[in-house]
Amino acid sequence: MSGLIRKTFDSPEETRPFADGKGKLDLVDLDSGQVGRAIFEPGWQWSKHVKPIAQTDSCEAPHMGYCISGRIVVAMNDGEQQEYGPGDLMVAPPGHDAWVVGDEPCVLVDWQGYADYAKPQ
Repeated sequence: MSGLIRKTFDSPEETRPFADGKGKLDLVDLDSGQVGRAIFEPGWQWSKHVKPIAQTDSCEAPHMGYCISGRIVVAMNDGEQQEYGPGDLMVAPPGHDAWVVGDEPCVLVDWQGYADYAKPQ
């Protein structure tokens, strides 16, 4: 029996829109969990466009992802921050804000922290 799996973000099992039309999260289900592709539109910021959905003071999801396009800054609650762009791997523990830099949407694939991300409470 084969163990191959094929999924596509063009036909996700679930899509979660962000507030004010500033992007969306597409999720595909795997036996090991969900993998997400987020599209953050220019002007998107976690504290403005996901915080009202998450109802937490900062993003409490851990992330391990890959930036496909665009740029995003992640700022930890303790003040540490890092900018990520195309080709960068990102690891961000819980307790942060984030925002898009520039006029291009930021597209991230994350295989750790999107299962409950932007999920209405």
